[in-house]
Amino acid sequence: MDRSDLGAFLRGRREALQPEDVGLPRGPRRRARGLRREEVAELSGMSTDYYARIERGTGPQPSEQMIAAIARGLRLTLAERDHLFLLAGHGTPRPALRGDHISPGLLRILDRLHDTPAQIMGSLGETLVQTTMATTLLGDQTHYTGPARSAVYRWFTDPSSRLIYPVCDHPLHGRAYTAQLRRVAARQGPQSPAAALARRLLHESEEFAVIWSEHQIDLAFTDEKRLAHPEVGELTLHCQALLDPDREHSLLVFTATPGTESYEKLQVLAVIGTQRLTGDPLADHTTSPPPQTRRTSSLGS
Repeated sequence: MDRSDLGAFLRGRREALQPEDVGLPRGPRRRARGLRREEVAELSGMSTDYYARIERGTGPQPSEQMIAAIARGLRLTLAERDHLFLLAGHGTPRPALRGDHISPGLLRILDRLHDTPAQIMGSLGETLVQTTMATTLLGDQTHYTGPARSAVYRWFTDPSSRLIYPVCDHPLHGRAYTAQLRRVAARQGPQSPAAALARRLLHESEEFAVIWSEHQIDLAFTDEKRLAHPEVGELTLHCQALLDPDREHSLLVFTATPGTESYEKLQVLAVIGTQRLTGDPLADHTTSPPPQTRRTSSLGS
């Protein structure tokens, strides 16, 4: 681990970013060159003290997960992210961490959707980052670990994952999840994480096994989605996806038609989300994670 070069690299990338680059307000009296350390720490999901010690070269060797989080917070390119791993003494990132790295361009789009439910998904339905509005609407989907990171896996193994959707829509969701997993597994090959997930679900879920045996591949999620929110009731939203083919990520964006009841309910949820950020008791329902987003035939839509 090269503490000196690591600190210098982090400081240089931090000072090269402006608040507008990451969706933060500049403020009238701002004097800092680039981002402040506390802003990078917030974007990376860690304490300011922890990040500051890494940048100063006085902290412990950060884990691979922490380095990956910092790379995302600093909006690093793939080459910069790999260089950061080398400076931190970890070598080339493991495939799982490489797959979680989101392109700076996709994150810049997400940063500008702070008042909209939006999140960035991986190819297996992993929610990589959410906006505050997405967390308020859908709950925190970024904290899962292991196979539960996949929305497909949770759908067939965790009944609570279905509560956000009306019961009458459950069969369609199950079939769409299965068809998309089959397409991803076919594209990535029999030794891929997608194929491994399918094999695991075949052992753990009889429902999945039955649907899988039907070999359907032409099912996809519709652009219009019905959600059953515990605080505002049912909403009908449009889900649009921006695809990043190089990284197999998708940015899901949820909107409602102006003038409809669902549109009004989204406005209520925006207020609820703001209150939670300021410590309102309503915060019991969900916790807000770092932001992210995209559209339709992705596994978590």
